[in-house]
Amino acid sequence: DFSIQEIKTSGDKRINFKIKNNLLNSAKKNDQNILFINLVTKKAKNIKEKNIKNEITKYEISLNVNVMFKLINSDTDHEINLSNKGSYLVADSYSTTLNNEKKIIDDLIENISEKILKKISLKLNDI
Repeated sequence: DFSIQEIKTSGDKRINFKIKNNLLNSAKKNDQNILFINLVTKKAKNIKEKNIKNEITKYEISLNVNVMFKLINSDTDHEINLSNKGSYLVADSYSTTLNNEKKIIDDLIENISEKILKKISLKLNDI
């Protein structure tokens, strides 16, 4: 039960855009708990597996999100650090590999967005 006044973002623009939209869609309008949110995201892509020919067969994506939020009528800042990992296969065609990467990133974003909303709700309930 909160509304969002402003969200500042830094890091990966595509990931920030999707997380921001998920947060804004879940927030209520004109609630008494008004938040300022600052999002910092980092995406890392690492090689997970190679085959005998030393060709890459699997990548691992890790998303790290640092959320700092402040309630307008209180002086305390709250911070949430979340990370999530997923892996995807390298396909025969490059476009299919890119689609695999986009799908796993979207799944990770949805998962992290839900976790952010739960943690914000828990912190606001504690106040």
